[in-house]
Amino acid sequence: IVFYFLQVLRPGVLWFLRNLNDPDFNPVQEMIHLPIYRHLRRFILSVIVFGSIVLLMLWLPIRIIKYLLPHFLPYNVMLYSDAPVSELSLELLLLQVVLPALLEQGHTRQWLKGLVRAWTVTAGYLLDLHSYLLGDQEENENNANQQPNNQHARNNNAIPVVGEGLHAAHQAILQQGGPVGFQPYRRPLKFPLRIFLLIVFMCITLLIASLICLTLPVFAGRWLMSFWTGTAKIHELYTAACGLYVCWLTIRAVTVLVAWMPQGRRVIFQKVKEWSLMIMKTLIVAILLAGVVPLLLGLLFELVIVAPLRVPLDQTPLFYPWQDWALGVLHAKIIAAITLMGPQWWLKTVIEQVYANGIRNIDLHFIIQKLAAPVISVLLLSLCVPYIIASGVVPLLGVTAEMQNLVQRRIYPFLLMVMVLMGILSFQVRQFKRLYEHIKNDKYLVGQRLVNYERKSGKQGTSTTPPQSSQD
Repeated sequence: IVFYFLQVLRPGVLWFLRNLNDPDFNPVQEMIHLPIYRHLRRFILSVIVFGSIVLLMLWLPIRIIKYLLPHFLPYNVMLYSDAPVSELSLELLLLQVVLPALLEQGHTRQWLKGLVRAWTVTAGYLLDLHSYLLGDQEENENNANQQPNNQHARNNNAIPVVGEGLHAAHQAILQQGGPVGFQPYRRPLKFPLRIFLLIVFMCITLLIASLICLTLPVFAGRWLMSFWTGTAKIHELYTAACGLYVCWLTIRAVTVLVAWMPQGRRVIFQKVKEWSLMIMKTLIVAILLAGVVPLLLGLLFELVIVAPLRVPLDQTPLFYPWQDWALGVLHAKIIAAITLMGPQWWLKTVIEQVYANGIRNIDLHFIIQKLAAPVISVLLLSLCVPYIIASGVVPLLGVTAEMQNLVQRRIYPFLLMVMVLMGILSFQVRQFKRLYEHIKNDKYLVGQRLVNYERKSGKQGTSTTPPQSSQD
């Protein structure tokens, strides 16, 4: 949100906040040139601002929610598993899957920036601070033809207003000149009172926004998940993520319908039909690639790594589908990223093709045949073959119950080690073959002849004999 405010507001309003995307930002030079008391003042202002934001967006909203909705809090963050990897998987799922999926959408960025600009324009016109917050952009646009002629004179004759000093000095240090990028503004009557009302209005807006963000996604997610989980308590990360996606889809659907309304009812029905078919295909692909594949991958990771390390042989391991799915989502994302960065092979080609097609041109048959079916088959074979060997073949050999238990618990990491060793051996064999060929060619290869390289001339049965080639 601060980043969008820095983009929307007039340069110089948030002079105490640093724009991290500023190409002219030189922290070392600023640290050397600016005196210590200015650094202390900026630090104290930042602490006051962010501390106030924490109080307004966490402490006070929680108090209000407890007073208005006594049974809504606390959030359920207790896990049914004592595995330390569970908390890590949930945090990584939130940071690597949920938030990027929402924030990487171009529509989400546009909505956030539009909300920030709408709030700024509303506050500016209500408090007569439009020139202070946004600058005289409208007048500059109306006088666009006169700006090139008067730009140099206006920059030289502009009188800095009160409050420009620190920002102007900072820009002068960095640019070795005047306050480049700083826009003068018009001071209305009772300017300090208006600034105080602006700060009060901002605090009220932050409080309301925090109340909505803390209640609406969780409430929507709890209501939706209650249909298939009943009264069972679920970690609030899943409910909040589900609620966020539902809210995002609702807002997106409303904006799309508003954009389609001027085109007529017939066009709207046709678009709804096309989008319904696309949504059905997307749901099928999501169930396979975001549901089945991560679940199988997480279960395989649990059997290969987690269970052998944490559960002794005299205890029975317990598996939780939610945790396995969360781990599988993270592993699937990591594997997909490594595949896209690696060499060219069939999985990378298929993933690139699916990514290039996008959601609008989604090919369900291609995804199922080329991506989902091979991956699911490999994962199922990795899960089923060791289980069949441990539970079906080993008891026929007449071994003891302790040996059967040992084989059932250790067959997955054992087969993984065997596969890793086979991969290393095959790689080393290929490297030794290349080394052997290289040594042989360097020591014994005298020359190379091109046979039947030139085109045939005359009759079909005759061919030209190439001349003897010299040594390379």
